[in-house]
Amino acid sequence: SIALSGFFKDRSVNEYKQDLLMAFKNKERYYLLKKNLSFDQYKIFRSFPLVRQGRNKSGVIAEINSKRLNPYGLLANRTIGLSRENAQNVGLERTYDSSLKGQTGQRLVRFISGGSAVPVEGYEIEPENGKDIITTLDVNIQDISQTALMKMMLQSEAQYGTCIVMETKTGKIKAIANLGRQKDGSYFEDYNYALHTTEPGSTIKLATLLSVLEEGTVTINDNVEVGTTGNAYVGVRNVTDAERAPRSMLSVRECFSHSSNVGMSKLAYKAFATQPDKYRDYLTRFHMDSHTGIDLVGEEKTVIRKLKKNKESLHAMVTMSFGYALEVSPLHTLMLYNAVANNGKMMKPFLVNRIQRDGIIIRDFTPHILTENICRPEVINAAKVCMEAVATEGTAKYVFKNSMFPVAGKTGTAHVAGGNVKYGDGVYQASFVGYFPANNPQYSCIVVVKTKPHAAMHYGGQLAAPVFKEIADKLFLAYVNTNFYTQNQIKKDSASYTYSGFTTDLKNIYGSLNIKMENSAENNPWSNVFVTGQKSMIAAKDISNRAMPDLSGMGLKDVLYIMENMGVKVYANGRGKVKTQSIEKGSTVNRGTVLVIQLS
Repeated sequence: SIALSGFFKDRSVNEYKQDLLMAFKNKERYYLLKKNLSFDQYKIFRSFPLVRQGRNKSGVIAEINSKRLNPYGLLANRTIGLSRENAQNVGLERTYDSSLKGQTGQRLVRFISGGSAVPVEGYEIEPENGKDIITTLDVNIQDISQTALMKMMLQSEAQYGTCIVMETKTGKIKAIANLGRQKDGSYFEDYNYALHTTEPGSTIKLATLLSVLEEGTVTINDNVEVGTTGNAYVGVRNVTDAERAPRSMLSVRECFSHSSNVGMSKLAYKAFATQPDKYRDYLTRFHMDSHTGIDLVGEEKTVIRKLKKNKESLHAMVTMSFGYALEVSPLHTLMLYNAVANNGKMMKPFLVNRIQRDGIIIRDFTPHILTENICRPEVINAAKVCMEAVATEGTAKYVFKNSMFPVAGKTGTAHVAGGNVKYGDGVYQASFVGYFPANNPQYSCIVVVKTKPHAAMHYGGQLAAPVFKEIADKLFLAYVNTNFYTQNQIKKDSASYTYSGFTTDLKNIYGSLNIKMENSAENNPWSNVFVTGQKSMIAAKDISNRAMPDLSGMGLKDVLYIMENMGVKVYANGRGKVKTQSIEKGSTVNRGTVLVIQLS
């Protein structure tokens, strides 16, 4: 009674004692002491004088219930795993289950007459907590990526979509979003589409470009006859372009930037007509025919057929050169583009930074280089030029025409067939993969969306590229160049300042400093303060519980108060007052939304 009263402080010692005596007098077999203790409270409870004598001596029985918490909701739900929800064991929880689950406690007992079991003192093994897995995922980048993908999924009513963001120099996966359409029209992380192999379409043309340039059969300034009809017979088969070329003669760079199937297949035929198996050797060099090695169980096997020196293999090689007759995953494709961004160095993708227990690092994971140079430096540089041309003059120029920084990448549109889907069903896979900023790559990203049948929008430049751009824009401002706004603002007179905050605090400050001010805020709890020379003025600041306010000029304390009352999670970079915010003023926000602010 003394221990219970002293710790919980909800009842007196006498009240606890009287209740226990009454229960004993009434011959109650069980008496409920406490409900819903936290684990920390339970650990202290076990140290109470009576309880610590053990269950058989004290009679105290503890019923332990585990509860799974997903503080970020749907974010990276499948990548993290579901095994603690009695669902199929997937994701990192499947890969690292032995580390996460710890050790179950054990006790040696002696059975006596009547079937009772008596513990043998000194032969107990206490349960051991599992280790902690620290991932490479960044919750802010994950939120930005998943939000951008979700917006496009809802708009297009697509069947599924995936998005991966990788740190260029290390191979760390910073975000991986997978959204599949459910029967009620909602979207959920029902499958890891990032590891699902399909015919990639035109994004494979980077492999073709690198191969022919490495062979030395062409340069990016050489011309290719593609015609104006949109189709041509290339060696052993007819090849058709999705859109007609702007001219009958295109340079190699233009064939790539305008995604000409005819042009790219002609380049492949010229280089590998006598040795089609050599083209496959390049795919092997680019790690397209083996597992990526990411720390997730269940990665699907790529499908890249063996090629021989015959007409059938030549037909397959020509078809593979523009993205059909082979199957690779979005992660495979991203690895290749990331290698170009990384000046030819291909990194192994990984999801775990370290394993630790009680804050002590047990194992550290470091970046791993798969191939030091996938191609000659001059070939990598030429490929970069072609990829940048996609965003400036090619299939994605309208998406990136107003971009604040250079982007390099490639669109892809594949006509889907296989399983229950036929070419006539009008299902497409739209892709965009690339890196940014093109002049100093920090992140590479791939977006893949599988459309509904006969969707009005089905090109990579229509569905995937806008998602890529939204992610790239937000990451550029929040992570790559946090001083962008400051550098591009019109410089003001150094004697002019603007602050925002809690009205009472602002009045107290100006009162303490004996500074006169004009006050038009009246009884509004939040205000803007404008200071010009010796003149100060306070004006009301509109803060609503329904829409994102303008937080510029506010300190972190006030931002946290406002946002947490709206149920918004805040992540801050820097020190000082708010300079930029990841969610625009006036946007509708929901509980659980993540906001990134830059302080300066």
